[in-house]
Amino acid sequence: MYEAVHAHPDGESTVARLAKTAADYGFEGVVVRNHHGSRAEYDAAAIREEYDIDVVEGVEIRADSPQQAGGSVGNYRTDQTIVALHGGTNDMNRFAVENDKLDVLAHPMADRGDINHVLVKAAVENGVRLEFSLSGVLRKSGGRRVREIQSLRKLEEIVDYYDAPYVVSADPASHLELRAPRELIAVGERLGFSSEFIEDGLAEWGRLAERNREIQSESFIEPGVERGRYEKEP
Repeated sequence: MYEAVHAHPDGESTVARLAKTAADYGFEGVVVRNHHGSRAEYDAAAIREEYDIDVVEGVEIRADSPQQAGGSVGNYRTDQTIVALHGGTNDMNRFAVENDKLDVLAHPMADRGDINHVLVKAAVENGVRLEFSLSGVLRKSGGRRVREIQSLRKLEEIVDYYDAPYVVSADPASHLELRAPRELIAVGERLGFSSEFIEDGLAEWGRLAERNREIQSESFIEPGVERGRYEKEP
């Protein structure tokens, strides 16, 4: 299972500190998902060697409009293993699920955003994972926490109905916000999710990383001897 983290300067802890804590908690890997304007500096190979944990290079694009987001997706797709888009608004959610160069639509229910059957069908068609962020359940209270729970339950219902791809994260920005897989499973069960649902969502980050690394490798050839998914035509 993997966790997707925001490291310094996007978060409060370094990649190394987050990786060490994640390894101690039993995670197999971490995805560094800093917003594209606050990229982290780190040596992924050295951290892997030091803490025996996979470190996946990623980015979470945050944009004011789909047009702005489109340029960023093109810039980061070729050199980042996992590319996510910070959603929430209906326009950004729609852009994300219709873009097969994106891996993850992060925070789809934030900022009064919504996911309906049309968007979920597009996510299935384009292989875009919808994120179940448990951060609001873990770190908000009162009415805001109630709304987060309602949104997650609604998202789970529609994802389950269409068998849509998804990921799960606590979205930590500090090693102190990391939670062990068993804790996240327990939180999910309190929300009415099965343990298998949470486990599968945490594991999906790792499956995405493995797939994309293969696609981006020089030796990869798609079925039918076509060019790689992210490789540009001459």
